[in-house]
Amino acid sequence: MRAELAALGATGEIRVLPDSARTAAEAAAALGCEVGAIASSLVFDAGGEPVLVVTSGAHRVDTAKVAADHGLAPLRRASPDFVRTHTGQAIGGVAPVGHPSPVRTFVDRWLSRHETVWAAGGHPHAVFPTTCDELVRMTGGTLTDVAS
Repeated sequence: MRAELAALGATGEIRVLPDSARTAAEAAAALGCEVGAIASSLVFDAGGEPVLVVTSGAHRVDTAKVAADHGLAPLRRASPDFVRTHTGQAIGGVAPVGHPSPVRTFVDRWLSRHETVWAAGGHPHAVFPTTCDELVRMTGGTLTDVAS
């Protein structure tokens, strides 16, 4: 993951935490930051197409809103096998980048409220600091409102 981040011009370095950061609350507690500064990478199944939503840990994704706003098939929770197939990573540590092939991505506008946000580094114990703008640039994602 370090090589992928470097190739994308990421400004932050991966930090390996002593305990799991599978949830936004766990990551925020380990990092000493607000849960809203955690950029959770959630993969959804839109009629067989993977869709990645990088959302603030402060709220839940309104899947109907995201699908309607962007003309997507209904978003369903992806199975662990679907997530691993399309990202090469396991649920709980999915990074916003470094997937075997591009995944359509939406980045939560709420993340722009934080100077630094923390995203998963491809493993449940790994995170890296970044910014909302950098996430949009590195993922080729669309900045959008993901909660109602």
